[in-house]
Amino acid sequence: MNDIAATRPAGSFRREGLMTLRLALPLVIGNLAQAAINTTDVVILGRYDVDALAAAALGVNLYWVFGVFCMGLVTAASPLIAAEYGRRANSVRDVRRTVRQAIWASAAICVPVWAILWNAEAIFLALGQTADLSAAAAPFVRIAMWGLFPWLVGLILRYYVTALERPMWGVYIMAVGLIFNAVACWALVFGHLGLPELGLEGAAIANALSQLVLGLGGALVVTGVRRFRRYRLFGNFWRPDWPRFRAIFAVGLPIACTYAMEVTVFSAAVFLMGLIGRASLAAHSVAIQIAALAFMVPLSIGQAATVRAGIFHGRRDPAGLSRVGKVALALGLASAAFSSALMWLIPGPLVGLFVQPVTPEDAEVYRLAVAFLGVAALFQLVDSLQAVGAGLLRGIQDTRVPMVFAALGYWAIGFALGWFLAFHAGLDGVGVWLGLAGGLAATAVLMCGRWFLRERLGLTTSEA
Repeated sequence: MNDIAATRPAGSFRREGLMTLRLALPLVIGNLAQAAINTTDVVILGRYDVDALAAAALGVNLYWVFGVFCMGLVTAASPLIAAEYGRRANSVRDVRRTVRQAIWASAAICVPVWAILWNAEAIFLALGQTADLSAAAAPFVRIAMWGLFPWLVGLILRYYVTALERPMWGVYIMAVGLIFNAVACWALVFGHLGLPELGLEGAAIANALSQLVLGLGGALVVTGVRRFRRYRLFGNFWRPDWPRFRAIFAVGLPIACTYAMEVTVFSAAVFLMGLIGRASLAAHSVAIQIAALAFMVPLSIGQAATVRAGIFHGRRDPAGLSRVGKVALALGLASAAFSSALMWLIPGPLVGLFVQPVTPEDAEVYRLAVAFLGVAALFQLVDSLQAVGAGLLRGIQDTRVPMVFAALGYWAIGFALGWFLAFHAGLDGVGVWLGLAGGLAATAVLMCGRWFLRERLGLTTSEA
């Protein structure tokens, strides 16, 4: 009996590790595919024209400030579905209600967001960007923004299949969307396959159409695959469910604000780079794409942790929650250590995938991007910890205080420090990146500390 008791914890941790990886690995592929859609646009535009690349960087960053806010709102579906699935009682009905109202919420939030993005040029000018760059970036935003709603619908349906522990279906959909975007962007930017050469606007059209493919693909899966079809997600779709609609906003708005504060601090870094110079802006676009691709791994582990924590939260199992946290944080740290090593050891070849030092202008972009990537290697570790810590807290539906942590870490520390180092300490673009690293480190400490103190703070039940 003692031998069995002695071996059980190790076996439980191994099993939890396998379960988390089983969820996380498909999410890694799916998130990489989503990031690769934007990266593909950057790569193709980088080979088309440097000015188009800079305009796209500006446009994409404004678009994703609002896109990520909307994504945070509907992310509430993930822990809610996981808890409902973990409770099992009435899970089919409750899951269906949550998915439907998450789609309603996405439609409600898109309307004001579209109204704001339609005035992108005025926003860029108010933020101090040059007139020619603002005029070039605005049409990109006005086209790409119509992909927002179908993307959110596809995202909700990915959360749904993931919470039911079948994340590979999301991978299949993302693979189709990625291939479609790559072909469409290449054809529309350069004018291949009998299509007109549209340059920057062609990339925006391809991006919007690829998001439509993702939304339609998700709808086909959940209505066509037997395991998902039994939930009848779209039956009586127009019937209101105001309590669940409000629950989506109650849990989701703090997540949306947290996401928005993270993405806006990186977008603010883009605007700071625009004030420093066009080469710094283009180099930042390249370096942030590489860092974002690497971040997809700990982000996916954090999303898997949200599902696993949500299931144990629904079951009222504090021991299971503890295992989830330890396993997820260890996996996130290990993945970040690997990506940091690559950025530190081979920054040149990584940057070379996006831009080659052929002309003097390109050479300056290449040099700056390599320097930025060196700093990115340092903050990968803390970025991983804050992402996984936030994911664990979402799993237990603790979202309001983490929102405050995000405000403190990203803005009060990260942005302020980056501004000082760039413009007052003479470090220019490297100073901006060092400030981002400091903000992420502070956020990681706060998020992980709250997770480890969750029972003392009364965030989880002590009932098994």
